[in-house]
Amino acid sequence: MRTTVGIIGAGPAGLLLARLLHNAGIDSVVLESRDRAYVERRQRAGILEQGTVDVLREAGAGERMDREGLRHDGIELRFDRRRHRVDFPALTGGRSVMVYAQTEVCKDLIALQLKEGGPLLFEAEALAVEGAETDRPRIRFRHQGAEDVLECDYVVGCDGFWGVARAAVPDGRTFERTYPFGWLGILADVAPSHDELVYARHDRGFALLSMRSPSVSRLYLQVPADTDADDWSDERIWDELERRFETDDDWTLRRGPLTQKSVTPMRSYVHEPMRHGRLFLAGDAAHIVPPTGAKGLNLAVGDVVTLARALVHRTATGSDELIDAYSATCLRRVWQAERFSYDMTTLLHTAPDATPFENRLQVARLERITSSRAAETDLAEAYTGFPIG
Repeated sequence: MRTTVGIIGAGPAGLLLARLLHNAGIDSVVLESRDRAYVERRQRAGILEQGTVDVLREAGAGERMDREGLRHDGIELRFDRRRHRVDFPALTGGRSVMVYAQTEVCKDLIALQLKEGGPLLFEAEALAVEGAETDRPRIRFRHQGAEDVLECDYVVGCDGFWGVARAAVPDGRTFERTYPFGWLGILADVAPSHDELVYARHDRGFALLSMRSPSVSRLYLQVPADTDADDWSDERIWDELERRFETDDDWTLRRGPLTQKSVTPMRSYVHEPMRHGRLFLAGDAAHIVPPTGAKGLNLAVGDVVTLARALVHRTATGSDELIDAYSATCLRRVWQAERFSYDMTTLLHTAPDATPFENRLQVARLERITSSRAAETDLAEAYTGFPIG
């Protein structure tokens, strides 16, 4: 089997890259180790930056997002029983975000790929990337019980932290921070208790109110990193959420039946460089952010947009200038997102060993954001998205 671009992984990064390349007349093959049903149901991010929304629309993948997604023009910060709304359009010149789950993005892109794009092989496990230093790299993979080889001009690893692509980059440098807490996340069949996301800082720990639709709530509690979700009863979860979201007004938390409960670890990770020869890393294969800043999916989109532009430029001009700049271009954006995600995490979470001084500094930082237009604008600009490229 032969193609121009071999893509490992059918998450949003791999699928969007295939779509962008198809629209530019560049052929690709996508290899995904899981079956289609798994890819279309795995719960991940749900906040799309303005730039991500624009890219999906331009790629022809925005019709259902625009119909079913929830545009949000702000978030609420909550601390010391106080509430403060951050107005995105007023602070950023009109930018906003969209609540539209990663599962839905993948469904839309899979449907387009199967209808219009190149081969998308499910249950095709990539075994190794070979010859990345040459002009004919190869992906060895197993599909339908037999091993095969995909010969390419370029290989793109969108297969996550544990995938074979990252392991094929020799002599890379890694930067990492593991946090001593995680998120206990729930899905509940109940209308959201607020029409925008609520980020709550509380002495008992962080809480986040989010949603998947007008009738499905997504909520999170900060818990110790080694927490077993089964140790938390539904009633205990709702009681704790109620404590952490408490305010001095008459706001109330709506309760409903839980349909999903799990614990997400928190870590920051960057792999440099994001390229080795003709092998490129994108998305979680190259970087991971704590979910507090809502940056993971959006960083992956930035990576593949940058790479698609570089490959189109190479096809049109014969120049490798943008391809050679891929890693450095992406990493500038990655590190800004890492910085913002770290800032949001340390601003809102209560560390197990935090001193009263450190707790008071958190409140002072929040008071600065809620009283200074400059500080509030910095948060709004970062949350709605850094420029791509």
